[in-house]
Amino acid sequence: MKNYKNIKFDTIDGVATITLNRPEAANGINIPLAKDLLDAAIICEAWQEVRVVIITGEGKMFCGGGDINSFSEAGEHVSEMLTELTCLMHAAFCRLRHMRAPVIVAVNGTAAGAGLSLAVLGDYVVASEKAKFTMAYTGIGLSPDGSSSHFLPRLIGLRKTQELMLTNRLLSAQEAADWGIINKVVAPDEVMPEALALAQQLAKGPTNAYGAVKDLLNMTHLNGLEAQMDLETRYISKMGSSKDGKEGVAAFLEKRAPEFKGL
Repeated sequence: MKNYKNIKFDTIDGVATITLNRPEAANGINIPLAKDLLDAAIICEAWQEVRVVIITGEGKMFCGGGDINSFSEAGEHVSEMLTELTCLMHAAFCRLRHMRAPVIVAVNGTAAGAGLSLAVLGDYVVASEKAKFTMAYTGIGLSPDGSSSHFLPRLIGLRKTQELMLTNRLLSAQEAADWGIINKVVAPDEVMPEALALAQQLAKGPTNAYGAVKDLLNMTHLNGLEAQMDLETRYISKMGSSKDGKEGVAAFLEKRAPEFKGL
């Protein structure tokens, strides 16, 4: 297992956990952290044994967004630095979104800017009742990144997205759940246990079928009805001939619990 400076990364029983590990900087995303996150995401996508991924933050914050100190330190080269940073971060986010393994985001504290973007790209999001959510970009004269302009309008609609991005409104965890940004709100000490319990359940499931679900939902806003149904046909026929598909049907007919291998 690789040792990283800016994240913690471990796998056990099919569950990979990525922990943003710059608590002294609100887990802000700088270029080194983005590189570590991309490397871990590539590993999670490539390793067959990884069947679920959990993303969380070390300390009191989930992620305060981009590391603003690094923006200032870049000086006249800030444009080049931001291009490199967002390219690395976006590559990591794409890997997480498109990998077959479900991604559970455990929001242990405030998620701002790219931290909110990282949260919303998850397949399931559980948050501490003390967590806060805000876009924050325009407050420092910047525009959004990290996929938020893609996912938020689809999750909560254009009007609410405009409100978040133009006013930098601060949402409580319960408001974020009510708006449809996250799935569940729990007590602070229940965030990781809740995420782990779901991860352990999903790690025993049909991982390739979960990947098919992710692909279908990623495409739903791009396809018309016929194209989407054709994609459904292709995936269900492929899943039906897979080992897990055959096992699931056999287990149903034999009235027993299936033993999915994720193959």
